[in-house]
Amino acid sequence: MAKRYLTVVAAVLLVCACHQQKNCGRIIATEQVIAVSPQPDSIYLYTPGIVEGFDGRFVVAVDYGGPGTYALDGPKSDFGDYKAGNQIRVLLSDDKGRTWRETPARIPMMHEILFKAGKSLYMVGHSGRLLATRSDDNGETWSEPSVLCPEPRWHQSCTAVDIYDGKVTLVYEKWVADGHKWPGVGPVLMQAGVDADLTQPSNWKFSELYDPDADLEAARPSGIPVVPPGEPGILETNVVRMNDRTSSFYDSTGRSLVLMCRAHLGVPEIGVMLRGYEREDGSLAIGRLPRKDGEVYFVHIPGADLKFYVLYDPQMQLYWLLHSQTDGRMNARRRLALSYSPDLLRWTFAGLVAVGPTDHSARHYATMILDGDDLCIVSRSGDERARTAHDGDIVTFHRVRNFRSLVY
Repeated sequence: MAKRYLTVVAAVLLVCACHQQKNCGRIIATEQVIAVSPQPDSIYLYTPGIVEGFDGRFVVAVDYGGPGTYALDGPKSDFGDYKAGNQIRVLLSDDKGRTWRETPARIPMMHEILFKAGKSLYMVGHSGRLLATRSDDNGETWSEPSVLCPEPRWHQSCTAVDIYDGKVTLVYEKWVADGHKWPGVGPVLMQAGVDADLTQPSNWKFSELYDPDADLEAARPSGIPVVPPGEPGILETNVVRMNDRTSSFYDSTGRSLVLMCRAHLGVPEIGVMLRGYEREDGSLAIGRLPRKDGEVYFVHIPGADLKFYVLYDPQMQLYWLLHSQTDGRMNARRRLALSYSPDLLRWTFAGLVAVGPTDHSARHYATMILDGDDLCIVSRSGDERARTAHDGDIVTFHRVRNFRSLVY
């Protein structure tokens, strides 16, 4: 009996190993270029966001930056990646991503988070000041950005937003102190009712800034982080709800969320997890994430030395992670990968979404949505004309068909 059991176990492990090996170098998604820089040497296409709007429309926002943006028509942000400022542009598809058109929108902000709430589409971004804009016509036109917080400086990327029980919750990040080295930011939890006007600051409540410096410094004697003093940080935070009732992260009251952060440590595949929660009095707070055997802080998250994106699939009750795959170097941006987990802690590699044609042709900083049995993805990308892996010149759209079949 024992021999038969071991034989079965060995067979299962062999099947899993073969499946993983088969997916290791196989591209699991289609690729389509949907936006191209007019000047690849000086205008860069930064992180895109995607959301399914109303009536099945796909809406994509693209952050244009670089020293050449002064030549773009329309307004630019006061604060930008370069002195010329940044500009958000919007693309629409009414045929599930087969064709795209650019709207006339020229939105003067950067680092957008794109989402749907109530009867409108929203972007939260910044121009030094924290801003928000709204579309009431399914992405065609957008309101003049309103100021949610006049205090500079802010930072983020297009990361996961939680919408639950009539509330939208997200994280934007605020600079810890003037003169702090990059990435000297800390997460701020934000929450509002989905049916409120989210361009109005009075409809939002904010937590205090969570300053990560003390926790990072306390970890230094252990060898994490290993970067020089003053440079470690956490940023580009995803807001994720734990749906597994057996997890120690699960909160039956619905008030607690898991905040999954990129960790700028000089160590690949390591991220940070925090707890975002609503107190009994309704105020918001961020703190350590408790579990039965203590607290969670540093955790293994594939690709967490760069921006990643987390999406929950209720059908299979799995979390899907869109991330950069390390190739032995820090900040490797060429290979875009997909992994999955039942609990946000144990990750299994599912396959490669895309690989850039050269080292400086990235596929990274991507965002995704569910579309039935498929995943639809937009990536900050580059071709052979891209200035660097960081400063790409195209945005690509990818579809992973029957993505649940990748589970083994």
